[in-house]
Amino acid sequence: MAAPPDEQTPGNAEAPDDVLGDASAGGTLASGTPASGTPASGTPASGTPASGTPRVLRTASVRLNRAGEVRVRRGHPWIFEDMIARAPATAAAGDVATLYDTRNRLVAVGLFDPSSPIRVRVWAGPGERIDEALFVERLTASVARRASVASARTTGYRVVNGPNDAMPGVVLDRYDRTLVLKLYAASLLPHLPSLVRAIEQVLAPDVLVLRLSRAVAAHELAAQLADGVTILGALDDGPVAFLENGVVFEADPLRGQKTGFFLDQRDNRALLERRTPQGARVLNVFAYSGGFSLYAARAGASHVTSLDLSPHALAQAERHMALNAQRDARVAAAEHRSLCGDAFAELQRLRDAGESFDVVVIDPPSFAKRAAERERALVSYGRLARLGAALVRPGGLLVLASCSSRVDAASFRSASEQGVSAAGRRFEVVDVTGHAPDHPATIEEAEYLKAVWMRLR
Repeated sequence: MAAPPDEQTPGNAEAPDDVLGDASAGGTLASGTPASGTPASGTPASGTPASGTPRVLRTASVRLNRAGEVRVRRGHPWIFEDMIARAPATAAAGDVATLYDTRNRLVAVGLFDPSSPIRVRVWAGPGERIDEALFVERLTASVARRASVASARTTGYRVVNGPNDAMPGVVLDRYDRTLVLKLYAASLLPHLPSLVRAIEQVLAPDVLVLRLSRAVAAHELAAQLADGVTILGALDDGPVAFLENGVVFEADPLRGQKTGFFLDQRDNRALLERRTPQGARVLNVFAYSGGFSLYAARAGASHVTSLDLSPHALAQAERHMALNAQRDARVAAAEHRSLCGDAFAELQRLRDAGESFDVVVIDPPSFAKRAAERERALVSYGRLARLGAALVRPGGLLVLASCSSRVDAASFRSASEQGVSAAGRRFEVVDVTGHAPDHPATIEEAEYLKAVWMRLR
């Protein structure tokens, strides 16, 4: 199963995470449990950015070069270091950057971060203030955009998707009455009290958990914070249940990957349910906590296999199956098998054992977080397509997904088609889909998730 990868950085720098949402979507690639920090519970001590008086912020006048000016006028929210002609040497993370073009005209306002490749994240136009009122305005607009997503049957979804909701560096996910705020920019830390108050005003959560990217957690401004701290309400040290199209899932807001669950594949999971025939045998590769497996079972599949390298992930998939079996006779009737192992090796082993399936879903984690990894990623995608195609029965469905922001949709589709052809299979591409609408993509770098649906002959 994904998120979200996120902000594109130049060259081979690792992509940050607030634009693409769940870009690490996909099952576990390396052994062990999902990556996480050690959470701290309870409200931050007085004096931390979440509860104390923030330090006095300054205004930094930043002169853009021609490339920076063009970028701002095109509406892109990221200003990289090489797009700046001049900036104060004393400017600190969180200072409000007033951006001037090559003719010394004020063009935008953002937040400065001298430690990030993205020196300025643009938040507002000339004359606007970055304050609590602006946060309230942006949050209100984001909530309104999700009106078609939120319902009694779907209580887990993304509320804010970084710069795609005009809130660069901010990801906010809802799991029923618990919200998880993840920061991907240290420049937001001095503004955290205002942001938290805005979240309280607009969304009134029972619980608000703060998560920090690795880079933000390591910043000196986060010295009194911890990844996984509860800053509003109280949360037991356990999972939080929520609904997705009536399916029960559990998120781990304190320790789970990203904010605790991969939400961006929701619509693809629902589409799989509609395309899974009664009595089908289904294989879910890189299954993680079993999202596609559950939807296939609810569609009436007779047998579902979840394959992942992580025993921890597979245990969660089994738990999700058990929770939903209590609510749905179709899930209870499906035979569920967990396979723990390397996906490439296990796919070959299943083929050697003569197994076949009506539906095969392959949804790996990101294979290319840097530009230099792109070609190797395409080779891996092609190999997975070839191995998966060999297991699909004639007339069956092969679903291949990628959450690698460095791999564009056309290249991924080409690699997938070549892989299926290498398996000696003829095919028809019946659909190419992306992420769910609560993960909007207003900039090119945000279009990270793609899925190719093939009917094999």
